[in-house]
Amino acid sequence: MSTRSLQRALKDLGTSFTAQLDEARRGKAIELLRRRDLALQEIAFLLGYGEPRHFYRSFRRWTGTTPGEYRRTRVR
Repeated sequence: MSTRSLQRALKDLGTSFTAQLDEARRGKAIELLRRRDLALQEIAFLLGYGEPRHFYRSFRRWTGTTPGEYRRTRVR
């Protein structure tokens, strides 16, 4: 499938590659935050972010809180 065909197919479904990537990263981030052995910087790099601050910004947009706050308050 070509890039353009994928873009059209996703548009027909009411989404985009960026939106799908964002959703996948969000789910994986929450999963990885449950692992206390991983530092936040490691999680950022595992999710494909070149800079941890980009991960922190995205996570705050997704959840309204920072990854550190999320881990402290919601992960047991």
